[in-house]
Amino acid sequence: MHEDFAVVNMHSESDLRPIYIGIGMRRQDRAIEKLDALLASGRFPVNSRLPPERRLTGDLGLSRSALREGLDVLEAQGRIWRHVGRGTFVGNRPLDPPASLSVITSQTSPTEVLEVRLLIEPMLARLAALRATDSDIGHMEHLLERSEAARDPKTWELWDGRLHRMVAEAAHNRLLLSLFDAFNAMRSQKTWGKLRQAALTPERRETYCRHHRAYVSAIARRDPRRAEELMRRHIEAVRADLLEAVHGAG
Repeated sequence: MHEDFAVVNMHSESDLRPIYIGIGMRRQDRAIEKLDALLASGRFPVNSRLPPERRLTGDLGLSRSALREGLDVLEAQGRIWRHVGRGTFVGNRPLDPPASLSVITSQTSPTEVLEVRLLIEPMLARLAALRATDSDIGHMEHLLERSEAARDPKTWELWDGRLHRMVAEAAHNRLLLSLFDAFNAMRSQKTWGKLRQAALTPERRETYCRHHRAYVSAIARRDPRRAEELMRRHIEAVRADLLEAVHGAG
């Protein structure tokens, strides 16, 4: 039987409505489960394009309507984005930063970025504890699991960046999110990447995962003071480790 339809007994319209709602919810949950598995497979990393819908329906065994419902949920969670005429992409829709911010990003240093992070990210964690939706918190917990399951430093870096950005999103302040994206663009620069890789030992990665879990837990408990404090401690630890790596390289 096609998943979009079900045979039901003849009842009044009011009797049928809960049945069809239940069917719709099961269909959506099934689509999300299959799309989750597809994204978790590693076949489509962040910024890659997903296959066309007609291919996904066949690969995943979903109807077109069920697939679109699942994609709608993932887009709402910030896990995919769509571009008319180009397709569906994994990750957040890239923002076009103002030209002045682009220039600043290309001329700044990791040390300056960490100073700004220490000023802004604890504030973002505080606001997230006050404003995050249940969906925001659920997504943070998902990103925590993905980062903890990462098998190599490069993959861990990607999930680490997604988690920090999710905290920024959960603050629900578009201006602060734009500022976060401006300094977070440093992650794509080669100098930053080499420095991060040099500083990211297995022991430090394990420590950072504990930090992440602690501040996400504080956000989930709606404890703004604790969330801010734990995020500050985390950024201070990252800064100390990076500075140590810089001095070691020198």
